[in-house]
Amino acid sequence: MIKLNERKSIKSNIIMNMILTMSSFLFPLISFPYISRILTPEGTGKVSFVTSIISYFSMFAQLGIPTYGIRACAKVRDDKIALSRTVHELLIINIIMNVISYSAFFLCLMTIPKMLEEKNLYFIISLTIILTSIGIEWLYKALEQYTYITVRSIFFKFIALILMFCLIKSKSDYIVYGAISIFASSASFICNFFNAKKYVRFKYIGDYNLKKHLKPILVFFSMSCATVIYTNLDTVMLGFMKSNVDVGYYNAAVKIKHILLSIVTSLGAVLLPRLSYYIKQGVIEEFIKITNKALHFVIIIAIPMTIYFIIYAKEGIYFLSGNEYTGAILPMQIIMPTLILVGISNITGIQMLVPLGKEKVVLLSEICGAVVDVILNLLLIPCFSASGAAIATVIAEICVLFVQVYELDDLILLAIKNIEYKKISVAIVISILLGYFCKYIRFGLFLKLTISSIIFFGVYFIILLALKDEIVVEFKNQIFKIFRKGE
Repeated sequence: MIKLNERKSIKSNIIMNMILTMSSFLFPLISFPYISRILTPEGTGKVSFVTSIISYFSMFAQLGIPTYGIRACAKVRDDKIALSRTVHELLIINIIMNVISYSAFFLCLMTIPKMLEEKNLYFIISLTIILTSIGIEWLYKALEQYTYITVRSIFFKFIALILMFCLIKSKSDYIVYGAISIFASSASFICNFFNAKKYVRFKYIGDYNLKKHLKPILVFFSMSCATVIYTNLDTVMLGFMKSNVDVGYYNAAVKIKHILLSIVTSLGAVLLPRLSYYIKQGVIEEFIKITNKALHFVIIIAIPMTIYFIIYAKEGIYFLSGNEYTGAILPMQIIMPTLILVGISNITGIQMLVPLGKEKVVLLSEICGAVVDVILNLLLIPCFSASGAAIATVIAEICVLFVQVYELDDLILLAIKNIEYKKISVAIVISILLGYFCKYIRFGLFLKLTISSIIFFGVYFIILLALKDEIVVEFKNQIFKIFRKGE
């Protein structure tokens, strides 16, 4: 029996995660226009390049635990002793891997000339390796502590935002920007470590069994490897094959994509522990019901976002980054379809295949994506620079999604068939016609983007509401319910 009354509601978790997602959208929206103009494409390119390099060492140190830990802890969250033992075991593995990872990092830093050029920046960014490990974010997600995660994250992002405007004044402050970025993303992990005593015991328990985690962790690690390769390799290869300026252009396009993607995939973090729990309890009907709704949500959100930001790529880049980033416009237009592709693969992979115990299929899909990405980067970056990297990313994501959909077969096809495409198509067409008209109205960038987005997305959701789209109606009712409770 599932004691749903003893658990936080999915709707409550989704709302908290939406607030967190909004913060992930708003804070870069406020800071990036300032940062990109001060540091220029070269400065932002340096930080982006170093961050991409460090991501490989961090990936090795984490060894797939950030995803595996959610599932492992979610399965034993009703037993404090078992939960504590699981956390201890995963932390021990993390510590061992951190030592190995840092050893490899310092060796590379001392022997690779390209890394020695920015030694101080590498030292600072590398703090993410240890901070992510002690942060045990996977524990809080497994326990569905989304209120804590949201409040804590917003607090540190707000502090970081103030620091950025106070301390970054010239092009040479890119190292300061790197340090503040680390503070924004990782400082909260220190709070996590000390706060964890509310949920687990840190005293020696005994009967540790590290071996039982190794096989599934290695599968998740392999998944992480493949993912990091085809998500960060573009930046790394651009840095080595072209210049920091090209990296800066690509980073501007990818930055906007990541902001938007956080909205599209906002359900993922919320649903994984719950879905793993349902599979453990054998409640397949609830599993199918929730995943179908999640897919419907992604389609409704991702398609209009993709179309709008292809149309308004120029205005978006100039507003967020400045006129020096013209080279980012085409890469941004090319890479926008990944909002749809990654949104769906997040459902099929992390929310369906992983809880079903089919991590190896997800691994296979990501290996395919990584191989395709590497080959296409080698072929396209020399000729097309940032645009070539964007093309490679889109094709790689198509490969990932194809493999996952093929494995799910009837399960995903049924969910896809249940989506009301006619209603979405009508809403999209009308929104495009009205939204595109705004391009030719002589407003400043801010007003043009504000008015066009209100018209585009406002009309889109009003039409879906009028046509009684299931997800939109349910969301509207939930919002009204929250406001009525607050009265």
